[in-house]
Amino acid sequence: MRILPQSAFGKTVFLIGFLLLINQLVSYFLVAVYVIQPSLQQTNHLIAKQIKVIFIDVGAQDRQFSEELTKRFQQATGIEVYSLAAAGPYGLDNSIYYQYFSDEMSRELGGPAEVRIEQDDSFSFWVRPPQAPDFWIKIPLNGLNETDFSPLQIYILLIGFLSVAGGWWFARHLNRPLQSLQQAALRVGRGDIPEPLPEVGSTEIISVTRAFNHMASGIRQLEKDRALLMAGVSHDLRTPLTRIRLASEMVSEQDNWIRDGIVNDIEDMNAIIDQFIDYIRHHKEEALHEEDLNQLVSEQVGAERLQQRQIETDLAAHLPLVPMRRIAMKRVLTNLIENAIKYSDGPIEIHTGFEKGSKRLYVQVRDHGPGIPEQQMAKMFEPFTQGDTARGSAGSGLGLAIIKKIVDMHRGEITLHNHAFGGLVATVYLPLKAKE
Repeated sequence: MRILPQSAFGKTVFLIGFLLLINQLVSYFLVAVYVIQPSLQQTNHLIAKQIKVIFIDVGAQDRQFSEELTKRFQQATGIEVYSLAAAGPYGLDNSIYYQYFSDEMSRELGGPAEVRIEQDDSFSFWVRPPQAPDFWIKIPLNGLNETDFSPLQIYILLIGFLSVAGGWWFARHLNRPLQSLQQAALRVGRGDIPEPLPEVGSTEIISVTRAFNHMASGIRQLEKDRALLMAGVSHDLRTPLTRIRLASEMVSEQDNWIRDGIVNDIEDMNAIIDQFIDYIRHHKEEALHEEDLNQLVSEQVGAERLQQRQIETDLAAHLPLVPMRRIAMKRVLTNLIENAIKYSDGPIEIHTGFEKGSKRLYVQVRDHGPGIPEQQMAKMFEPFTQGDTARGSAGSGLGLAIIKKIVDMHRGEITLHNHAFGGLVATVYLPLKAKE
């Protein structure tokens, strides 16, 4: 189990929080050693001096306190003297023993002393001095009971909160350009070239962003050049193909087999050119709209039934609408069904459904053909990868590549697997919500 954060944002906030904690601990230690401890020692020293003053007027031999002397001390200084038996009801029973003060007082008074602190409505020191172990001396500390530590606690909490909040804001501001850069890089990977990113942030991030914008601009220009080249090539090829087809119509009736072969070759070449155009076509120019997947499947199945093939559908009821580019997704379904028709002779099965856990819809197309060997499955989505060795037919090798390109553009996923009872199953997953 990972305890430390993995993202740069989390690591930055964790570092700031950790440094803040260390700073608070060091500050507490320094205050305790250089402020609180000297103050306590000074308080203990002053109390010890007051106790020594008490014994100036007490005989060195008897160490007894007269009632009159006790009253005079109380009136002059507020110090009260009680015997062991009488001290309990006056607050000794509510006091707490402190070892630190006892040790310090023993050192100050030159013998074993016991110190207790009463904290009720006011603070009071109870001292059992070595000079008179049968008596308790109560010394009030009027200044302490008036001390309010609430502002200090509020200050510490406020400083901690502001420090963490400031660290969170700083880390978020620092990592926001990186998040934008990450999203833009993912869009480039899907073939969607974004607009130039704003060059903000630290100098290193600005340099990376500038390099990314330059790269994206080069890729965009390369896409335009490739589209222009393909458009020119297709135009230049279609013109002589049209002339050849017109010329083939002039072939005599006895050479019909030659004319039919030429026409079939021309149609194959036109189909290959169309696939090239489809592969470089910018389907992202079509806007996303909420569409009914079942309705789209029904429309395509109805069109494909013109080829006199049995297509069985099992469409899940009450599917939610899914954002898609309708024309592009129709091309995906058309290619999948055409592949199933091309590579199989039995019925074609189409299923739709909804995965609640991952919040995505799926459409599944299964044929009853020979399938694809597992070792070739991963390469089938690469451009110009032909399936003739696996399925016994020739082609341009762009059909599945076009499908994957469109599905990736929808932030979806396409998988292939061989059915347990024969045939190939192609499944297209579409997220319920479009991700930018």
